[in-house]
Amino acid sequence: MTNPVSYKRHRFPPEIIAHAVWLYFRFPLSLRLVEEMLLERGIVVSYETVRRWALKFGPPYARRLRRKTPSPRDIWHLDEVVITIAGKKHWLWRAVDQDGYVLNEIVQTRRNTKSAKRLLKRLLKKQGSSPRRMITDKLGSYAAARR
Repeated sequence: MTNPVSYKRHRFPPEIIAHAVWLYFRFPLSLRLVEEMLLERGIVVSYETVRRWALKFGPPYARRLRRKTPSPRDIWHLDEVVITIAGKKHWLWRAVDQDGYVLNEIVQTRRNTKSAKRLLKRLLKKQGSSPRRMITDKLGSYAAARR
């Protein structure tokens, strides 16, 4: 069990500190961007203060943000998106769980059953268990790969 974080001797409420540190660690934001985002909400805090909060409160928050172990109760969302690399069309296949964590992603030149099978094989190997439910965009390749 982890010890609770102490906010004693801090000017700002714990909710603001937690939100600033969460923004910094959860998204690829700079300290100055976090400062600007808080300023837009009417909270005047310097980027240096956010840096100090990240150093002090970051490790406990990061431990809580780390990915939980996969469970059979998970729900996976599978989708593919067309991207252009060096002028050629490719497909980015992604699997995301119900909490928004990216489980796996691969880039393929085709959008077919073989690519869907490759994604599912890698996903099952990495996660170690199958999900309770898979949500797709009804692409036929997913149904064939699932079979």
